[in-house]
Formats: sequence, C-alpha cells, structure tokens
Amino acid sequence: MFILHERLARGCVDLGVHGICRVLLKDQAHFPWILLVPEVPLEVTELHHLSADLYRQVCESIREFSAGMARWPGIEKVNVAAIGNQVPQLHIHIVGRHSGDIAWPGVVWSCAEKRAYEPAERDRHCERIRSWMAVS
Repeated sequence: MFILHERLARGCVDLGVHGICRVLLKDQAHFPWILLVPEVPLEVTELHHLSADLYRQVCESIREFSAGMARWPGIEKVNVAAIGNQVPQLHIHIVGRHSGDIAWPGVVWSCAEKRAYEPAERDRHCERIRSWMAVS
C-alpha cells in the first residue's frame, strides 16, 4: 500500500496518478512545480534502486511532464531533480523557470520567500496538469 510522505502531502495538491507516479503540484506560486512520486516501497529511495522496467516507466512520466512544463507560458528552462535530502521518499521535481523568477539563476530551494497559490490560480494550474495526464 502506497503512503505519501507527510511533508509532500502537506505542501502539495494531489492530482492523481500517471503511470506508476503520484502527481503533485507544489503549493509555491513563484514557480510552476510538479513532483512525481513513484508508488513503490519506501525502501526504494533512489532512481537506480528501481527495476529496469519501473525506471523506464518513471522516466517516461518525467519526459512527458517535462515536455508539458516546457509548453507552460513564459517558461524558458525546465529543471528536473531527484534530491531526497530532506524527504527520503523517492520523488522527482519538475520546475518551470524563467529569467525573471524570484530565484533566477539560482536553485528554487534557496528561495526563502514562499507564496501559496490563490485558489483560482491553483485550480487553473491543476486543470492544465490534469490535461497532460489525460493525453497519456
């Protein structure tokens, strides 16, 4: 049974499942930020821990969501990372960046300013991401 880490659940909107990945929208309005959380046992904490087949499935989701993020209005660069230093559950960040964003050119993790989405903005972003999920 899959259990989402409490820190991921607390800071994100759960949009459902794509392939074997739970899809989350991070509630940080400064950046369009998606997390993919493979629904695998908790002891699988690194991408290289996945079987070859599961690795391909996760990479396909990363590719599809990265392509979607690249089409997001105003996005110049798509950052993809699987860090896991603070949350051990395997998860992949897909973040849309542009040269005018608050953390540019640094990393989003160094951005001390947090801003939650306004409900209407969050709902628009959720619908956009869900439309990518429906195509696959």
